[in-house]
Amino acid sequence: MSRVTTRYLRKDEGFFAPDSVARRVWSYPTSALFGFIRSVTIEHLDPDLTAAVDHSGQVVQRPAVRYDRTVQYFATVLFGDAETVIKSSDVLMKVHARAHGPNPVTGGEYDSNRPSSQLWIHMTAWHSILYVYEKYGPGKLSRSDENEYWRECAVAAQFQPIEIDDVPRTRGEVQKYFDDWRDRLASSEAAMYNIDFILDGMRTVFTALPAPMRLVLGPFVRAGVVATYPRWMRSMMGVRQSPVTDALASAAIRPAMAALARGPRAQVWFLNRIAPRGGPVLEGYLRGVDAESSSVYTPQEARKKFGDPRSPLEQYSDLLAARQQGSAPAPYEHNHRDDLLEFATPKAQASR
Repeated sequence: MSRVTTRYLRKDEGFFAPDSVARRVWSYPTSALFGFIRSVTIEHLDPDLTAAVDHSGQVVQRPAVRYDRTVQYFATVLFGDAETVIKSSDVLMKVHARAHGPNPVTGGEYDSNRPSSQLWIHMTAWHSILYVYEKYGPGKLSRSDENEYWRECAVAAQFQPIEIDDVPRTRGEVQKYFDDWRDRLASSEAAMYNIDFILDGMRTVFTALPAPMRLVLGPFVRAGVVATYPRWMRSMMGVRQSPVTDALASAAIRPAMAALARGPRAQVWFLNRIAPRGGPVLEGYLRGVDAESSSVYTPQEARKKFGDPRSPLEQYSDLLAARQQGSAPAPYEHNHRDDLLEFATPKAQASR
């Protein structure tokens, strides 16, 4: 019996044209595993992010759901219609509103909605997706395409509480951003545990895939992700890998990704199993299904029309005021099992 999945019908093109550089890069098969795993592991070198993740316990308690929702949010921003993106942005603000508390490593306070923390997550994702596209995919973008990619990165940043003027716009600015962050990075026992747990994702996260496939892909995926880390970063993460393994992983992954890119059906099948919430968001684009309207919005236009009229930064400012007054939502308990706040989805139809 064939498996019934969900196919979303988009009202419009959201915030990116169908031929945008960002959509071309993010839809390439390197993103789903190598790009996202690279991103969510490197993120753990921010002590505040690790404190938030370790306190909530969701990476270990609900690893598949956590990964799926990460894919879903980013896929929605890139490929969703405008209303769905705005409503998902508002949900993300609510999810992070309760993620704050003391950081046992730094002695300070972490706050998942803090603009600097949100920019770190955003830039790590956009950089990682492009990095694996260039390393394991078609290769480096032209200068004009890359400038367009980073311009689109700044558009996507407006759905999180990020100071737009702080978002890098060129490869040089992106490199400087990460260079400036290096002194702020730190590892910890919790960070190294979570990084290893995610790198071992074929055993711990992607359990919906057939067991034989996971057995074969496990070492292949781990080696491929580690091969993208700078040498100095590997020691902080507690991971080791020889230059020979780096080279072998690269040689094997590039043709495998090229083959997968030629078969959208196989890519959709894989996506819907590792990310049952996120895969359907991308499916229409991969299958070449047009949105009902070709309209492309700006974030400002869409926010006035859909969802909360306040920008994420304005929502965050109001949240801080509510905390001062004692009227904000209570922080998450350690290893909580609260019900999920689901992201918005477009109207859907069943597909096989």
